[in-house]
Order: sequence, then C-alpha cells, then structure tokens
Amino acid sequence: MDFLSSRAKLLTPYTAGEQPKEKKYIKLNTNENPYNPSPKVAEAISFAAQNLRLYPDADSSELCRAIAQVNNVQEECVFCGNGSDEVLSFVFYAFFGGSEPLLFPDITYSFYPVYSKFYDIAYETLPLNGDFEIDPSFYLRPASGVIFPNPNAPTSVYFSLEKICEIAEYHKNKVVVIDEAYIAFGGESAVSYIKKYPNLLIVRTFSKSHALAGMRVGYAIGQPHLIDALRRVKDSFNSYPVDCVAAAAARAAVLDTAYYSDITAQIIQSRDFFAQGLKEVGFRVLPSAANFVFISHAGIPAQALYAKLRENGILVRFFNKPRIDNFLRVTIGTREDMEYVLQILKNGRMV
Repeated sequence: MDFLSSRAKLLTPYTAGEQPKEKKYIKLNTNENPYNPSPKVAEAISFAAQNLRLYPDADSSELCRAIAQVNNVQEECVFCGNGSDEVLSFVFYAFFGGSEPLLFPDITYSFYPVYSKFYDIAYETLPLNGDFEIDPSFYLRPASGVIFPNPNAPTSVYFSLEKICEIAEYHKNKVVVIDEAYIAFGGESAVSYIKKYPNLLIVRTFSKSHALAGMRVGYAIGQPHLIDALRRVKDSFNSYPVDCVAAAAARAAVLDTAYYSDITAQIIQSRDFFAQGLKEVGFRVLPSAANFVFISHAGIPAQALYAKLRENGILVRFFNKPRIDNFLRVTIGTREDMEYVLQILKNGRMV
C-alpha cells in the first residue's frame, strides 16, 4: 500500500556516495579526510558525555564563539547546524523563492536542485565554461538568490573573490551564498567580505577539513540579520540541531588550528603529487583547490575506469550526468593511498 503524500511522490532524493559494507576499500569517493581528528577532540567528547542527560545549548554558543574567534568575526555572525546540509536546507527555506529563479551552476553540488524541488523554489542552472569555470556575467540577471560552492564540487575549480564581489554587488537585495566546504584546501575565503556585503552568507562544514564527517556539524557566517533568519527557521523545525557531544568535538577541532594546518598541508602535498602523476600518464586534471581532483582520460571511458579501480579495491566517484560522464572525482587520501592508485593505473595497464 502506498501512503506517500503527493508532495513526497514528486521528490527526487539526493544520491550520496557509496558507503560499502561488504569489503574493505581504499575509500576515495566521498571526500572524507584521511587523517584522524585532533587528539583534543577525544578529550572534549569524553567530557561532554558526562552531560548527556541534559538538552544541549540550543544555539551552540560556545562553538559559535570559537568559530567566531578563529574567523575574526563577532559571535552573533555565526550559526551552527546538524551538518552543512541542514544549514543549507535552512538557507533555502529562509532566503530563496518567489517569482524569480534561484541561480546556481549546471555542474555543482547535487543537493541544490533537491532542496529547490523540496521547497518548491524555481531555479535555473547556468553553464560552466569549457574549462569548467563559473562565468560571473551569467549571474548578473534578476534572481531570488545565488548559490554555488567555492571551490566548486565536483569540479574542484576555485572562483576568485573579485568575481564573488561582482555578483554580491549586483544582487544587493538578494542573498548570495558561498558554500565553502573545501576552502581550507585552496583559495581564499570570502568571510572577510561579510562586513561589506549584508547579503553575503558563507556556509562551511567540519566534515572535510576537520575530519568530523561522522559528527555532522556545519555552520554559516554572515551579518546578524542573516543569522537571525536562520535561527527563526531552525526554531520552527528543531530547537536542538547540534548535540552536546558534536558541539564539544567541533569546538575542540576549530580551536586546534596548528594540528589541522599540518594535516591540510599533507593533503595538499598529496593532491599535487597525485595530479602530477596522473598528468604523466595522459590524464586531464582540472586545477584543484579542494581535497579531491576531477579527472578524465581520452583513452578510456570514465565508467570503465571506475569499474576497474573498484575491482582493485579503490572506490572513486562517477557521475553519469551530461558534460561530466567522462570524468571521475577522486578524493585525496594519504600519500600511500595515492601512490597505490598511481601504481594500479600504471602497472595495471589501465591507461
């Protein structure tokens, strides 16, 4: 018997990267951090566990204060949620909609069209250019808002702050959201521009740069009126989105800047080593500012390459979508992981 509402029947859910259970893989398909969180995270979790009988702070005040401190903003400019996906959901509900469409790239984070349909928000996708870059001129048109990742996903390509300012300046009366899930791995954050642009909102996650994908903590940075709007939506949905253990873990992580600077540098070094190795065997590698690379090879279809790597115990991400169906997204693991992948590609006569 079908009990789905008419609304639910129209949904096309987001498809997450495979989380295998049947065997051990080198898992390079979901952009997880290959290193453990800061040792200070475990200490914070142990302490927080003593308070599990109590509800958490509804606004995650201590975590917001720590994020504000590290990013040189005021505490009232920070909002925390249950992963950046929940924060994005609140963003879509709070700021987008109406007669004009929301604008985002045709190749981008695939949750954007899912949320648009979930909240019945009209949207238009705008094409990346031949080098998979965002063209800011396409966004200088009437819209209910603008959103895109920087660096973009799944392409890994970075978008300059000058171009972001051009879009924010044009859309003065609409919210422009920059999804900085991967900003720690390259490029410059737009956070410094929130003081100038009251319509600019930054969204980030602890899943990638801080190795806390299993904790589900995300946050937004913007002027207080934008943060108040997100709290209004949050308190109409779930007053306690971040549990006390997750908040404590994230706070410890964000404050341990030295530890995370070190492991981020290792990931960047491994990424550059891997990219160079791929180019030497004929791959096209888009310039990456993320903890993954987006690659293709003229001599072997991406889907076949995906299958061959899987047979050799290596999981990567294949997107069977127009314009990118001959590309693979490969997360950067440890140096040893990336050396092994290159070995399989070269010695396995796959290219």
